[in-house]
This record gives sequence, C-alpha cells and structure tokens, in this order.
Amino acid sequence: MSTNNSLALLPLGQVSMTDRVENILREYLAENKFKPGDPLPNEVEMASQLNVSRNVVREALSRLRMLGMIETRPRRGMIMAQPDLLAGLEKVLNPSILSVDNLKDIFEMRLILEMGIAEFLFARKTQKDMDELEMIVSKQKDRYIVSQEDEVAFHSKLYEMTGNETFTRFQTLLMPVFDHVFSEYYDKGIKMDIAKPITHHDLVEILKNGTADEFRTAMYTHLLPYYMSGQIKPRVTDSAP
Repeated sequence: MSTNNSLALLPLGQVSMTDRVENILREYLAENKFKPGDPLPNEVEMASQLNVSRNVVREALSRLRMLGMIETRPRRGMIMAQPDLLAGLEKVLNPSILSVDNLKDIFEMRLILEMGIAEFLFARKTQKDMDELEMIVSKQKDRYIVSQEDEVAFHSKLYEMTGNETFTRFQTLLMPVFDHVFSEYYDKGIKMDIAKPITHHDLVEILKNGTADEFRTAMYTHLLPYYMSGQIKPRVTDSAP
C-alpha cells in the first residue's frame, strides 16, 4: 500500500456532494493501492481533509460498504474488504423489472459464454463429472426435443465443470432470466429443427472421446435453435453499414 495517505482535494461544486466524495474516495483507494485488510482513515480524518461534513463522508462510505468495498471490524475500525462481485446483481436481476432488450442481452451472454467453454471443460473434467453428465442425459425422454428442465440440468453441469466459482454462480444468478425466455419462446420444448442437430448426448460423447475444437464446433450447432428462433437479431444503428 502506498504511504501517500492524503485525500485529493477537488472542488465539490454544486452537484451532489455525496457523489463527488464517493468518487474521490474511490480514486483515493485505487491510487494508494489499498488491498483487502488494509486499514482506512476514519470518518473524522476524511471529513477534515475533504472539508465536508462528517455526514456526507458517512453516506459516501455507506455506499462503498454496500458494494462490499469496505467493512468495519471490532478494534480495527474501517478496512478495505474483498467485494462480492455478484452481490449487487443478485438484488436487481429480476425479469419483472428488466426490459425486453435487457433480457435478450443477458440471454445472449449465455450463448457468448458457452462458445468459450470448451478448453476449460477438457482441462478440468473428471470421471465423476462425466458420470453425472451421462446420468443427466439418460433421464431425457426425447433426444431431440429438450425440456426446460433438461436444458437447465445439462448446461448447469457444464458450468460447474469449468471449476470457475464465479462463472457457476453467475449462471445460477441468471436462471430467472432463462426461465423468462423459455416461458416466452419455448413452452413446448426446443425443437432441433436443423439438418444435423447436435444433442446433449452428442456433446457428452465428444467430451469423452473428442477434442476441444470438436466440442466448440458441436456447441455452436447445438445452440443453433436459439439463433434460428429469431432471438439473435442485428443491432439497429443510426448509420448504414
């Protein structure tokens, strides 16, 4: 941590003083390279250096605390904390308060993420993982028409197999959005209406005996029904291409 502990004194102007103080504190923490566990100046010191009221500093710190950036410990005072990257998203990812465009953007994120999953699966898969995947596909009643439950079970297992805790948690976090998309577009299941569909069974077989490149190609074909459903559309811009 840097030894420069003075707060930058910037004009606060007439805009929200709390917003300005919050931004100054963010810059201060970044410039001084604070790490989790490092002690922070107390409210009185901050208010004095910034020449603002202690209440303004307290409100700005409260915002940083809500983001998980700082916390207060007994006998230690305020310290830098390890923020929970997904905590804020958990509070707002509710399909009922998101626009149609937001929902489609989030759903597209799933497709983007799954197209880059191959290398992680092949590097980290275990026999136990493969046994569980085979159990999941063995319970599917129809190889070519996949229910919402089948889709969620299979792809959730793939996310888990990456070994990336944030990635797995993010997928779980997005589940209500997936539910919304399924209910709107796929009440009767996803029909693999393409010439040579790639099923969950096929993906498992490639994971067992194929390569990461083969899996990536197969995953693209597997996801084609989503593209063909009309959900993935060109962006509308003001200028012609």
